[in-house]
Amino acid sequence: MSEVLLELRGVSRTHGEGAAEVCALEGVDLALRAGELVAVMGPSGSGKSTLLTLAGGLDRPTAGEVVIEGTPLTTMRPAALAQVRRRSIGYVFQDLNLIPALTAAENVSLPLELDGVRRRAARHDAILALGDVGIEDLADRFPDEMSGGQQQRVAIARALVGPRRILLADEPTGALDSETGEAVLAVLRKRVDSGAAGLLVTHEARHAAWADRVVFLRDGVVVDTTDPAAEASSLLSAGGPRHA
Repeated sequence: MSEVLLELRGVSRTHGEGAAEVCALEGVDLALRAGELVAVMGPSGSGKSTLLTLAGGLDRPTAGEVVIEGTPLTTMRPAALAQVRRRSIGYVFQDLNLIPALTAAENVSLPLELDGVRRRAARHDAILALGDVGIEDLADRFPDEMSGGQQQRVAIARALVGPRRILLADEPTGALDSETGEAVLAVLRKRVDSGAAGLLVTHEARHAAWADRVVFLRDGVVVDTTDPAAEASSLLSAGGPRHA
């Protein structure tokens, strides 16, 4: 059985106190193995973004723990946590967060350079990552010289450059046309098949069909399914699963 790269153990997250307290996630258990893509679906406010930020170490759970490649994040000091995020986790943000003044190669190499990799070696790895997503010929173009789909591929290359094997993607096809969106998902699927683990937030059942499993969230509670295309569609049409 393949290695578990990301695990959430009894993770809960509440915001506020007293009468204003809101539970965003409650007792979430989730494990992602190498070679596995898991889609996260659910209505607005169901906890999808909270799940992704906790999985990426961008926020800390109120209860439970997040484990990255066997290392619990809960008790880590900020500097050590930042190092884990640089070396183990790649995050594709919904708004991409590419730096306009940097070329595609410079955007992709930046995480490596921040981690102390020499510029020449970082650029070499960046070109390889851009090649993996099919746009190495655009290495020296700036974001505003690329299409939306090409920018998405740069963001994916940046998320997976270097040794990182965990990919977290927040609606990575949200601003793309159907054909370009499918191409981006094919890139994600290929990288996961090569040994990464992926967690994909999406509201489209047809995009969830690229995944091996679907995690459906409702009111911060998780339900796993084994048939992403059929189950995701039926869950959405029924308004989502309910827990007693």
